[in-house]
Amino acid sequence: MISAQDLSQLYKKACEVELQAFKPGNVSIYADGHDMTVDDFRVSAKVSAGPLCNPDYTLGEKIFYAVRATREAVSCNTNLGIILLCAPLIEAIYNKPSAWTLRQALNDVLINTTVQDAEWVFKAISLASPGGLGSSDEQDVKERPSVNLTEAMRLASLKDRIALQYITDYQDIFDFAVLVYYNAIRSRNQEWATLSVYAALLSRFPDSHIERKYGSQFTEMVASKMSHLSNQLSEVDNPEHLLPLLFNFDQELKNKGINPGTMADMTVVTVFTVFLEEVINLTSCNKNLPI
Repeated sequence: MISAQDLSQLYKKACEVELQAFKPGNVSIYADGHDMTVDDFRVSAKVSAGPLCNPDYTLGEKIFYAVRATREAVSCNTNLGIILLCAPLIEAIYNKPSAWTLRQALNDVLINTTVQDAEWVFKAISLASPGGLGSSDEQDVKERPSVNLTEAMRLASLKDRIALQYITDYQDIFDFAVLVYYNAIRSRNQEWATLSVYAALLSRFPDSHIERKYGSQFTEMVASKMSHLSNQLSEVDNPEHLLPLLFNFDQELKNKGINPGTMADMTVVTVFTVFLEEVINLTSCNKNLPI
């Protein structure tokens, strides 16, 4: 089993790799935005890692205490989506039988969530106060839940792509984004492979964070531009030649107040998933080495 310390390091590394990627419309080392800075995200990763990777916490407790630590450190919602998606993966690692894949262990976590997990997560979401949250007729986060966490996510999944991952065993991550990363990393470093994931996700899926704020008015424009960026990334020999394009696109989105925050969160989780699978595969290979 991976230790809590090692998990914490992998989580923080995934967060940092995502910040190193120039993601148009989102915060990166190339440009702050939306009243948030790179330091806000680095501090958030650091303070959330401990509770998120605490093996003694339940799934819901991991999420709540990680969100609370972030809120106390930076006073804004920098990483709610990241925490919501990383926590089940961490729980899966802690409980994974050696013969299971990461995804099998994740499925086991997701089908066994509890009402108590939902209570903790509802408190976490209310504390983070994500933009455009609004209210719901059923299982509103401001009220006490009567269903388990996965069922609550099912109810939210029509409007939120992060919630959708809970009821599909992270289909967007395992069946799409991870494959994009593995394909890109053959000829790119981690940061550019991470940008390939971000662009591919936005080319394929609407961003829940954008649509909560603006509806669908920018969805087609963002998808079209990200598709163009994906094509450029796959064709250019040196991706740094795309920096002028990235700066222009980044400024255009930020001038309109467009922040593809959901897909940025899913990009972090994709990188984290890759790191976890690499460790699992390495551990498995070492066990099979002849003595």
